[in-house]
Amino acid sequence: MGSTREWAAAGIARIERDVAATPLRTVPTPPEWGIGLSLKDESAQPTGSVKHRLLAAAYVHALAAGQITEGTTVVVATAGPAAVAGAHFARMLGLDFVAVVPRRTREDRIGAVEAAGGRVHPHDPPAAIYDEARRLAASVGGFHLDHFAVAAQVIDWRGDNIAAEILADLGRPPRWIVTGAGTGATSATIGRFLRHHGHDTRLAVADPENSAYFPGWASGADDYATGMPSRVEGIGRPRMEPGFLPSAVDLVLPVPDAAGAGALAWLREHAGIAAGGSTGTCLWAAWRLIAEMRAEGRRGEVVVIQGDAGRPPELDGSAYAAAIERFIATGELDVPA
Repeated sequence: MGSTREWAAAGIARIERDVAATPLRTVPTPPEWGIGLSLKDESAQPTGSVKHRLLAAAYVHALAAGQITEGTTVVVATAGPAAVAGAHFARMLGLDFVAVVPRRTREDRIGAVEAAGGRVHPHDPPAAIYDEARRLAASVGGFHLDHFAVAAQVIDWRGDNIAAEILADLGRPPRWIVTGAGTGATSATIGRFLRHHGHDTRLAVADPENSAYFPGWASGADDYATGMPSRVEGIGRPRMEPGFLPSAVDLVLPVPDAAGAGALAWLREHAGIAAGGSTGTCLWAAWRLIAEMRAEGRRGEVVVIQGDAGRPPELDGSAYAAAIERFIATGELDVPA
């Protein structure tokens, strides 16, 4: 009994040390506006995405609960950054790891999971990968790590987390924090932290096309579903996930996928920062909020969660990039039709 608990405690300590405090990167805005814009760069995590925090917390929770023990095979249902982080932590613990993925998963995604030490189990149809992950885990006596189900519970939203880092780095609460939502873990963490500590900072979720989060939040329908996948890696879901807490969010902004692509193009050209599609979605939402702040005569900071450094969507965002250029020059944001 003692050796089992010692193994779990040692594993928890290794995982918790592996979560990095990530930097804030400044995005240029006209100084006369009195509005700062920063990116909280989660691509600096060891596995390159904001999912590193969630999977670390999910593993710690499962280890502490005795759900993962020495020799357990860990199974997840995802082909994205969470699978890479999951494989990374399994290798750290000396465990086998399997990611159940749709058969049409891109080769670079499969390669990333394998490079992190995991194996890939393709399965169709895509909507059935969750059931297949449960079946596969049961068949090998392993553990199905359902990061969607535990997203809102496992991260410490009271103290040491991404929101606390943002406030510490800025030295003051920002006006807005903007994030995307995949599992909903990041928005749930930030929203509860802000309320727990009584901060006036408002939280916005930027939602891509086909996602259920904006219509579900706007209508109050917790079971809202679109049945269509997001084209933006890491954010947007065809259904309202249990980890997404609508009551913790002040605003959900729908963002055209081309707007995210345009925001990324502007970011690369004018700030020299390469980021993934989720960052572009959030960045366009941030420009919308900055335009609103200017119209209301407000000053302050806007912080965008840079989810990863992945590849942007292959869309023509030139009209939106040009709109940002004009906004910087004139102070007026004309949203392309």
